[in-house]
Amino acid sequence: MIHAYGKGDATFQAADQEAGIRQLVDCFYDIMEANADYATLRSWHPRNSEISRDKLARFLCQWMGGPVRYNERYGPINIPKAHAHLKVTEAERDQWLACMKEALVQQDYPESLVDYLLEQLALPAEAIRRICSTN
Repeated sequence: MIHAYGKGDATFQAADQEAGIRQLVDCFYDIMEANADYATLRSWHPRNSEISRDKLARFLCQWMGGPVRYNERYGPINIPKAHAHLKVTEAERDQWLACMKEALVQQDYPESLVDYLLEQLALPAEAIRRICSTN
């Protein structure tokens, strides 16, 4: 079956819009905070940070073709600049993607959406690694 993910707001709609994305983000942060495998990622975020959760949820809404919620509150998205203070190697990139995969599979998303999102999220994750690996 062919899906229209990545076209217009199809991904945003498939992820259950803002409510679904916020649920995904809460799940992601809950997993990160509870699992020692993600200790490095956790150390980069304040504990139970509503701001971190809000930024990621707003980013994902916009990134998935929904409303430009990130820009509304935080201004233009500059992923490399937002992470420039971190040393991100392959290990941290892979931790982030693994944590996101855990969160994605816990959602009521079709497998095709999970696969699509993981493939697409690997692109900015790798861009961050390339830019931030020498810090």
